[in-house]
Amino acid sequence: MDIVEQEIAGPLDGVLVRPSSGGVAGVLVLHGSYGRGIVERCRLLARSGLVALGLRWHGGEGQPSGICEIPIETFTRALDLLRDAGLERLCVLGLSKGAEAALWLSVLDRRIDAVVALSPTAVTWQNLGPGTDGQSRPGRSSWTWRGEPIPFVPLNEEWEPEAYEDGLIPLRGWYEAGREFCPDQYETAVIPMEKTTAEFVLVAGGDDRTWPSLPAAEALRDRRAAAGLPTVLVERLAAGHRPTLPGEGPATPSTQLLYGGNHAEDAALGADAGPHILRALHGRIR
Repeated sequence: MDIVEQEIAGPLDGVLVRPSSGGVAGVLVLHGSYGRGIVERCRLLARSGLVALGLRWHGGEGQPSGICEIPIETFTRALDLLRDAGLERLCVLGLSKGAEAALWLSVLDRRIDAVVALSPTAVTWQNLGPGTDGQSRPGRSSWTWRGEPIPFVPLNEEWEPEAYEDGLIPLRGWYEAGREFCPDQYETAVIPMEKTTAEFVLVAGGDDRTWPSLPAAEALRDRRAAAGLPTVLVERLAAGHRPTLPGEGPATPSTQLLYGGNHAEDAALGADAGPHILRALHGRIR
């Protein structure tokens, strides 16, 4: 399928990719903390008939260098752009910290019809990288809504990994220790997934070394199930933090973080999830 790309600049920074024949379902595509890899994914989704808006939401020119008190309104404005394009169905697909944002967006903006969360979390964590001044590391929430910080789980800044693998840092233990480090804050920082009726597809690998996405995905599913809300959970025990969808190449190797899994397992997880993802994003429109 032929596609058309349009750079988006101004208040929003990103790329809009649509089928040349048009489309009626739109998906907001959110990268993770590393801030790359959304263009290829948008092209892939557009070739399936979706209008895909890949948003650069931190790390770009004039944007925060860290993930600290990012307004969820950043993403609602992106939905406005998709809605103004005349799209009938609005969806969001996010990876890692982008999945965390996607979950909150679905709770706070009822226009969302479907959510795909790749390697998600079940709670809001403290900021990653510098604070809003671009230098300090203040231990603040990753997100705000209407000017107020969303409750979050602080992380122990004195934590150190027990071991490095190939010179890469596995951060999973840092997040696993967060519940014990601040148990009261953990409970208040749980993302209230029972407050949204959007369709959900959760995708997680059991060998995720960045954070415990599979236990988190199971907790999200169970929370929704308790409210009578169905959820699709696609898992693969040997996959890592960065599943790749059918048609995507291998994720760029990291020079700092250990993501777990390997290309074959991450691709297999994406292949298992692919039909569920497209079904949820297209909905009954297709």
